[in-house]
Amino acid sequence: MSSVWNNKISVSVFGEAQSSAIGVNVNNLPAGEYIDVKAIRKFMSRTAGSKRDNVMPHVISGIFNERTTGAPLCAFIQNYSPEPLAPAQNIDGTARYGHADYTGAVRYRGFNDVRDSGHFSDRLIVPVCFAGAVCGQILERRGIYTGTHILSIQKVKDNPFDPLNLSREDIVRLREREFPVINERKGKLMQKEIDRIWQTGDSSGGIVECGIINLPAGIGSPIFDGLQNTIAQLVFSIPSVIGIEFGAGFKSAMMTGSQFNDDFYVDEHGHVRTETNNHGGVSGGISSGMPLIFRVALRPDPKREETFTGGTDYDPYTVIRSVASVEAVANIAILTHMLEYPDFC
Repeated sequence: MSSVWNNKISVSVFGEAQSSAIGVNVNNLPAGEYIDVKAIRKFMSRTAGSKRDNVMPHVISGIFNERTTGAPLCAFIQNYSPEPLAPAQNIDGTARYGHADYTGAVRYRGFNDVRDSGHFSDRLIVPVCFAGAVCGQILERRGIYTGTHILSIQKVKDNPFDPLNLSREDIVRLREREFPVINERKGKLMQKEIDRIWQTGDSSGGIVECGIINLPAGIGSPIFDGLQNTIAQLVFSIPSVIGIEFGAGFKSAMMTGSQFNDDFYVDEHGHVRTETNNHGGVSGGISSGMPLIFRVALRPDPKREETFTGGTDYDPYTVIRSVASVEAVANIAILTHMLEYPDFC
């Protein structure tokens, strides 16, 4: 299975939904980086879909005396003991809609573990989040911060990030909120919408917005190794992701060239900036120094009919949990490019 992402940093995921554990190997992290274990635990708690989910990692190698050693960082997360098989676990071979049962069976000739979707389970994003949490700490010590919030659930929309003046305080404030939105009133409306759909036995998707600040200009490369390329590839490791856009995104198709243009100017500190940020902080695959802004569309969790499963056991928290996942994979993408930046390590 293709569970290895290999760039300047490599990330390899192992385990299955009902194996004894899941985990991750991360190679080529810089040595000597201080890792705050309490902050890692706090980040990982944001990835839990329910109180029953175990998301706390056990580090096997790569960190000693709270510092990265330069050796591969390996961590595993204990799975709960397998429960008796339920109809939703598809042990009878019936392909469920909205899952990879059919495509997985074809690709792996029927030998893949089907219990709770096996290696296709959304639980496999949890060890990736651990890797992203570590990368995030390394970036933040250089002043680079990544923040995410729920931009919309159905027709309820949060305030978007300010694409010109996103601050560290804006990002940190979001991390302290149980329901990560900028406008808390809109957040309450979103929760009511989630509950309303839950009561009908159905599920909802949503859009998550991510912003990265203090990324210096000149990071990334054109054509195959652009910042957008790397971010998009990692974002699609999140199982519920269905689309991504940067800056003005698909609205750009409705603009004229003069409307889309971001005029340059030099601010009072001598930094080159743009009057607007339709390019989303990346031009030609390379960072411009403006906040890097992108949005991720998340499909609803597959609705399961009562006649098929004995109950509607979908996850209504898909979008909420994906906020931390988007932040994590963005950290991995940015760090792998920052390793080329002069004097970063």
